[in-house]
Amino acid sequence: MSAAERLSFRRGTRLGIPFAAVAFLLSSSFGVVAVQAGFSPLQAVVMSVLVNAGAAQFAATAIVAAGGGVLPGVLAATLMNARFLAMGAALAPSLPGGPVSRALQGQANVDPSWAVANNGDGTFDRWVLFGASAPQYVGWVTGTLVGALSGDLLGDVERLGLDAIYPTFFLALLVTELRRPASRRVALVGAVVSLALVPFVPPGVPILVAASVALIGLAR
Repeated sequence: MSAAERLSFRRGTRLGIPFAAVAFLLSSSFGVVAVQAGFSPLQAVVMSVLVNAGAAQFAATAIVAAGGGVLPGVLAATLMNARFLAMGAALAPSLPGGPVSRALQGQANVDPSWAVANNGDGTFDRWVLFGASAPQYVGWVTGTLVGALSGDLLGDVERLGLDAIYPTFFLALLVTELRRPASRRVALVGAVVSLALVPFVPPGVPILVAASVALIGLAR
């Protein structure tokens, strides 16, 4: 690592620390909710270590806990992370090496890091990306561990409002997205499809179908 790369990594780390604090809070709620849903603390932590994606983890956990099964949970998590295909395509030219090397480097690609590493000209500083992702990863895994181990001590997550943290986060994202007229139409169709399927199909399937419809609508 050159001196310039070290500076970029340190800059990325500084930029990533505030996001790491948020990641710790969100993953703590995930750890509590996952254990309440029937996961063991080890399972919750391993999921955070391997997946490291809040939206996907909460979606999969909610579907499994509702009796939807593992496969719908995995499919829902995959759809939730579909945005990384486009983000990865934009990032790929800035990552050196062959396909395997670039794929390994791309594991550091999370939303805040992708944003702060963007140079604004279509290129990305990969060392800023790595530096920003490092504290966030530590915060996410550590928060999950704390939440999973403290779930029994905290008691009812609904009483503390921990179960509402991530839905509130998603609601904030939705409100922002709905400023676009096209997004409003897509969201309305997705909501109608999801609600129509709820009485007839297993848990998780309405989300999968509605998300697929939304992706098709946005693409069109």
